[in-house]
Amino acid sequence: MRPAPTFLASLDDAVEALLTRVSGPLHVGAPLGLGKPHRLLNALYTRIAGDPSRPLHLYTALSLDPPDPGEGLQARFLGPFVRRHFGAEFPRLAYVEALRRDALPAHVEVEEFYLQSGAMLRSSAAQRRYASLNYTHVARALADRGLNAIVQKVARSPDDAATPTQLSLSCNTDLTLDAVDAVLARGLPRPLLIAEVDPQLPWLGGSAAVPVEWFDVVVTPPGPYPSLFGIPREPVGDVDYAIGFHASTLVRDGGTLQIGIGALADALCHALALRHTDNAAYRRVLHSLHSPRAADPALAPFSAGLYGCSEMINEGFRRLVQVGVLRRKVVDDLALMRRLADGSADDDDRARLERDGEFLHGAFYLGSPELYAWLRELPPALARAIGMKRVSEVNDLDGDDEALKRLQRRDACFFNTCMLATALGAATSDGLDSGRVVSGVGGQYNFVAMAHALQDARSILMLRATRRDGGRTTSNIVWNYGHTTIPRHLRDVYVSEYGLADLRGRADEDCVVAMTAIADARFHDEMLATAVKSGKLRPSFRPPARWAECTPERLRERLAPHRAAGVLPDYPLGCDFTEVEARLARALAWLKQHGDAKLRLLLRATRAGLSDDREALQRMELDRPSGAGEWLQARLLTLALRMTASE
Repeated sequence: MRPAPTFLASLDDAVEALLTRVSGPLHVGAPLGLGKPHRLLNALYTRIAGDPSRPLHLYTALSLDPPDPGEGLQARFLGPFVRRHFGAEFPRLAYVEALRRDALPAHVEVEEFYLQSGAMLRSSAAQRRYASLNYTHVARALADRGLNAIVQKVARSPDDAATPTQLSLSCNTDLTLDAVDAVLARGLPRPLLIAEVDPQLPWLGGSAAVPVEWFDVVVTPPGPYPSLFGIPREPVGDVDYAIGFHASTLVRDGGTLQIGIGALADALCHALALRHTDNAAYRRVLHSLHSPRAADPALAPFSAGLYGCSEMINEGFRRLVQVGVLRRKVVDDLALMRRLADGSADDDDRARLERDGEFLHGAFYLGSPELYAWLRELPPALARAIGMKRVSEVNDLDGDDEALKRLQRRDACFFNTCMLATALGAATSDGLDSGRVVSGVGGQYNFVAMAHALQDARSILMLRATRRDGGRTTSNIVWNYGHTTIPRHLRDVYVSEYGLADLRGRADEDCVVAMTAIADARFHDEMLATAVKSGKLRPSFRPPARWAECTPERLRERLAPHRAAGVLPDYPLGCDFTEVEARLARALAWLKQHGDAKLRLLLRATRAGLSDDREALQRMELDRPSGAGEWLQARLLTLALRMTASE
């Protein structure tokens, strides 16, 4: 039995306790994302920054920071939104600001295994101390580094009176438990565990709850409490929808689902929800996309439902629970799962499954304020069906319970995104050929490998066929690239807006043909010529006529009726913008897309006059422009609002 923790009410006292109880250099771990105690870390950084006698090594990931409003029209739009969405009191992480400026003190080192996407491309300190690790290998690496303290934000049960008996790891069950076990397995002293209680963090029980004495120090600082970091939801465009609908045809009723975050995942979840709630509309979209599975009887509404097993619980899973797609329950009982699998389960087994089963497992959650409110207000029966697990349990098959995991994860589809893919099946998801890291490997490799280890699973990597780069359109399906995240011997399924490429077990020539078929038509000739020159494609090959349809214009035409009918909304999982801001977001995106033709754009803008959308101009404080700069900004915005008015 561990002794009761020390209860504190001051962040400075918690820092003092850490410095007193841990001697020598500090090797501190902090969870990724939402579970990072921003205020406590800022108090620690402030104390340590001026004291070279106490070196600090911070190990973490995904250090969330509100976006910088920037300049010009972007600043006019983002400034008020950032203040409203994140709250004026949101504590930006001091070490993140220092990292961006390469201004960390010499005795402070920050090592992350996953970066906020693109945020640290220009930070030498962040790039040098990035650790490329599979998510499931992080606990081992922390033990190797001599982890001697962990700080984590936790939730307190609303049912507790004065002194809590339990605390919930809530948003981050992913690494804390695994890290402590890994350190102890090395024969090293148990890390000092400090919990910061956040009254706004949703209480999740079950495997997320730990006895209060599991922590050494519990600090409950006084309010006001900053808002939980909400990821702004992205608009979903035609390309995203096409990818999501094509991908959705791979999901089998009664199967297992893993998804990531972002517009592609949102589109996929919208497609799955529509498949269940309005199957006719779902099939009409597939027909417009010329999907060969548009009439497949297997794509009926879900009967058995899906089991979600994903490192991250996000907005998409919330929607799938709400509409009844996620409902296939599993239990951590091998014998019972075997009886369910072979059809010998009796009424008592089924009653236990209904009572104790869970249909969604995750290792962390992150999303919008709406997601957090949903988790906070879950009815008891629904809350019991959502289990927060260690990342080693979610992202891997290894362990004494491998047979159980295999039974639970039947017919699994593991969906992830990548930036680039090669014609021979390799994927680039986390970095550039220069070696600079955009984000990180995270759990992507885990799920790709698991898909190959499970008999009936598939790894599906989704990507947009093109991108804008330096004012020109370039292909995201290339012959080769100087950085690889997923090697081509682990190739499986790729999805672009132009369809599916099933590469599992295929020969190189077949891979080239399949990948070119889902590339933008403007790049087909170059790809095929390179393949012939490299000896990977017979010279007599001629592309089918239907490949010429792989263009943005044809895609837009096909989806336009469904857009007009409201079947494909801009924000299918909810919007963080007001109606006016949503219009402005479309307009600003149009300006960014056409920004390479600056002179032509400026000439058109000078003739645009002022927009009839007075609300939009007022929101941007450009309804009464003053000076040449504001005059031009108002007319650029007017042009963009008119060009996007019908979208």
